[in-house]
Amino acid sequence: MIISVLLSFTFSATAQMIDPKFGAKAGVNFSEVNDSELKGKTGFHIGLLAEIYLGEQFSVQPEILYSAQGAKAEEEGYTSKLNLDYISVPLMAKYYIADGFNIQAGPQFSFLTKAEIKGEIDDLGSATLDIKDELESFELGLNFGLGYELPMGVFFDARYNIGLTKINKESIVGENDLKNRVFQIGVGYKF
Repeated sequence: MIISVLLSFTFSATAQMIDPKFGAKAGVNFSEVNDSELKGKTGFHIGLLAEIYLGEQFSVQPEILYSAQGAKAEEEGYTSKLNLDYISVPLMAKYYIADGFNIQAGPQFSFLTKAEIKGEIDDLGSATLDIKDELESFELGLNFGLGYELPMGVFFDARYNIGLTKINKESIVGENDLKNRVFQIGVGYKF
């Protein structure tokens, strides 16, 4: 569906093609999983992108990002963090609604690189448990966002990623399949 929309815009564009732009971006992640006992966790993302213009108002922006996500649990005297690191490949369709302002949507393909639970107990120290084998190595998500680009190439964006596939391999009795939810705020530069 997305490919057919992109192709129709490509063939119907009356504006002259604009040279692609390349850039880098970084920002903060506010991530969580859909488990009522876990709270959100703050992380970061960093990566590279290309923006390919299909007209004056429409473009496609593939990216490759390192994204630190997860969740945490806190009880009196005990804290644990679910640390999930991904290499994510968003493919964003962007529509410029006014000078510099754009809306974005598109799929995201994520590959798990690290998964661990780190626990800390007051006065006893901490321990880390590798759980990568218990989680799916691939996740499909859907992004929605807004962005603004200054004429000099600096840009800002805010994006919400909804995980469409579960991240846990085995369901726990009485528990939902776990899915990622990530709100990202980023800044970058295109040249």
